[in-house]
Amino acid sequence: MIFFKKIPPFIYALILLGIINYVGSLSYDRFDLTQDKRYTLSDPAKEILDQIESPLIIDVFLEGEFPSELRKLQRETRFLLEEINDYNPNITFLFSNPVEEGSDPDQIAQQFAQFGMTPLPLKVKRNGKESAQTIFPWATANHNGKAVPISLIKNIAGATPEEFVYASTQNLEYSFMDGFNKLISSKTKRIAVLKDNGELPDARIADFFRELGDTYSIAPFPMNSVAENPEQALKALQNTFDLIVIAKPTKAFTDNQKFVLDQYILNGGHSLWLLDQVIMENDSLRANNGKALAFPRELNLKDMLFKYGVRINPQLVKDLYSAPLSVASGNGSKSSYTELPWFYQPQVPSFNTHPINTNIEQPVKFNYANPIELLKTGQDITKTVLLASSPLTRLEGVPKQISLDQVGIEPKEEDYKDGPQPLAVLLEGAFDSAFRNRVQPFQLKDLRFRESATNPSKMVVIADGDFIANDIDPQGKPMELGFDYFTRKQYGNKEFLLNTVNYLLDDTGLINIRSKDISLAFLNSQKTAKTINKWQALCLGLPLVLLFLFGGLFYFLRKRKYAY
Repeated sequence: MIFFKKIPPFIYALILLGIINYVGSLSYDRFDLTQDKRYTLSDPAKEILDQIESPLIIDVFLEGEFPSELRKLQRETRFLLEEINDYNPNITFLFSNPVEEGSDPDQIAQQFAQFGMTPLPLKVKRNGKESAQTIFPWATANHNGKAVPISLIKNIAGATPEEFVYASTQNLEYSFMDGFNKLISSKTKRIAVLKDNGELPDARIADFFRELGDTYSIAPFPMNSVAENPEQALKALQNTFDLIVIAKPTKAFTDNQKFVLDQYILNGGHSLWLLDQVIMENDSLRANNGKALAFPRELNLKDMLFKYGVRINPQLVKDLYSAPLSVASGNGSKSSYTELPWFYQPQVPSFNTHPINTNIEQPVKFNYANPIELLKTGQDITKTVLLASSPLTRLEGVPKQISLDQVGIEPKEEDYKDGPQPLAVLLEGAFDSAFRNRVQPFQLKDLRFRESATNPSKMVVIADGDFIANDIDPQGKPMELGFDYFTRKQYGNKEFLLNTVNYLLDDTGLINIRSKDISLAFLNSQKTAKTINKWQALCLGLPLVLLFLFGGLFYFLRKRKYAY
């Protein structure tokens, strides 16, 4: 007993602390106390992680000295990967700096670019001096001998650093899960890209389908085969493909082709329609001294779409909220380009009303779009407007001459009173055949004609064929979908279409991950500037005041206790 009395109290405290730590190590858990559950993996993410049963290694190239905004992204990336590793120990990660001391950043940037990983140039201020710095906000996921790049940033044109970090952090879980899904996907879903009706050439749709090709099987489908053996063509569509994409056809569909597509849809096939009911291109303006005639395009699809519940009217949508057009002025070496609003290019933000259009930070861009009219057909079809023009919209009939002379003319708001016009619509349900109570263009022998669908299907109709088209650079290479070569602006068309395909193919897990909302706290720079003196005085003065108060109180009590 005398021995224990001689042990200092702090030794007991250390022993007790050790016991608590040991007991805690036996029952380890993580708690997410954030309001938005930022560090809790979503259920669709866990479903993807459950499929990874062998080692998956993530290399993150986000190590080093960064500005404060990127340090926040660095921390959020590390927190997410720690949560992923805790859920599935087969997944490990390592942060590294690809630009080691003495290495050439330009040479490393070229090596990264070969794998599609574009570096990010930054201007960094240190000790009052501004210097250039190149960072590589990318990660690579390696699994079973296969590797995919994962972007850690989400570029938004004109965004503040806070908005940039918010959008990137919001997208982190989706980026990693999309990368993992590409590694483990068996490509069981197949997509047919219809050909032979004057659709967009492969180079104009290359970027979108290159992205889809990492997850789904993509193949062209020749519609000319319908003329040779229509029933065999229908069998091939039904038995092989889960989704068909019709990307800006310019030639009218025959009745046989329509019948094949109709029966494919009524047998549960899904479809993505990108259609132009008006012939009008910016290239026509540039090639004809800034003037071109817009006139209707006949695709022979009106009766078919009417039966399904929509009609694309042959009108042009003019929207005061529009994307700019790069207009040249001057001649030769003295020429210059000016960006001016072009009201025939509606710039549409996402509604966040459906998994397809949720958390798409960049607006999407339309080009000579047509209004979609929703019809009552008596069928039990759910119609959802995914994208629409602004309330300040004007509809123009065709034929009509379009001239670049309109650029720069101040519009009159009272002329734009036609209200929001649907531009992209989702249709879901069991459709009735467009050939019901009509003479069939050919008789089916081995297959049964369906007047009504036995299996529900989904289709998205977008009233702009160029919505899916990527620009081509001067070397003839396809550029990223949504990037405007002339104005150097990025739009959200690609994200919207990727969400659309995922939804149509019932691959809603990735969409639900993208829909997760994260709230990051940033300082209000304007409010901070106005109240900086108050907070400086409070932070510096309050501790001194408290120190004097406690010092005075301690002196008073001590003097009172020991005074004679």
